[in-house]
Amino acid sequence: MLSILDRYFLRELGTTIGATVVVLLVIMAGTTFAHVLEQVAKGSFPASVMFQVLGLNMVDTLSSMLPLAGFLGVLQTFGRMYRESEMHVLASSGMGMGGLLRPMAIVAVIMLVLVSAVSMWLGPWSARTSDNLVAAANRSIIAAGLDAGRFTELPGKGGIILVDTLSRDGQKLGRTFIAAERTNKDGSLVMKMATGQHGNLYSNSDSSNRYLALYDGWQYEIPLGADNWRRMKYERNDSALSAIQSDDETDPIHNLDMSDLLRNTTPDARAEFAWRTVVPLMTLALLMLAMPLSKQTPREPRYGRMLIAVLGFFLYYNLLALCRGQLAKGHWHHATPMWLLSLGLFAIAAWNFRNQYAARAPRKARA
Repeated sequence: MLSILDRYFLRELGTTIGATVVVLLVIMAGTTFAHVLEQVAKGSFPASVMFQVLGLNMVDTLSSMLPLAGFLGVLQTFGRMYRESEMHVLASSGMGMGGLLRPMAIVAVIMLVLVSAVSMWLGPWSARTSDNLVAAANRSIIAAGLDAGRFTELPGKGGIILVDTLSRDGQKLGRTFIAAERTNKDGSLVMKMATGQHGNLYSNSDSSNRYLALYDGWQYEIPLGADNWRRMKYERNDSALSAIQSDDETDPIHNLDMSDLLRNTTPDARAEFAWRTVVPLMTLALLMLAMPLSKQTPREPRYGRMLIAVLGFFLYYNLLALCRGQLAKGHWHHATPMWLLSLGLFAIAAWNFRNQYAARAPRKARA
């Protein structure tokens, strides 16, 4: 049964951690949205799946965002209570170390469940779903906004296309007209146009390029600024719609679920497995670290310890990333350094927290 004090701590911690998660999500959403827009402009995937990709990318970032949100949320909550002397009043009323550990244990269990679910299952699932969604959209011309009887601009400056009929799956086309501007090796511009009685869309094996096959039509090549036009009749004409350009390298190891990851013995797989399993321990260590760091006096600068805490978080996070890089390169074969680093930080934080509430020896009276 929770006491009134436990419910008060849980309410304050939950509100602050939730608000911190929202703020971090807004910050990350702005950065991710700008990157997704850049990829859409380059033709990496059509704009129709932009918001789905954005949402899935945000889910994938929660494994790194939730530990930071919990760390900052606990730091802000207890820091405010120390500045407003609430902690001193509670301590003078008989609240000891256990009064803080009980609600923090509940918060830690909830955070561990959420972070473990995101890092081990939800994050890889969202990355895998995002890649599949983009691949499916790039295989379907209807995802690029093609509509029968209307001129449509192809992504990636691939030209314009007009069809009179379109199948329900977007793969089969009726009478088709396509026009695109191309640059020759000598720098001259050529307008290429093609017509066909019918056509179909297909992609290569890795879905990196899309092609349009037209049948029974004519192709025209018109050099801009010259009069040497060319016309050719064909039975089949394959045209590249646009090359899919992407600055993001797909990480197949990150997309694997835990069962497939355990069967993979490559260095990248060992590094990915180590990271997924150390993130919950990182969350626990950060929550413990926030408790001694939050203690401050009313006259102390409000954001002084916050700055120290953020710098400490990035130092700790970069050390873990360095250990992960050593695993991925094959220099290390186990994740023991990552676990020792997190356990050492947890032990140091627990020792400092215990010393804050340890009974002090009374001073001897001077004669």
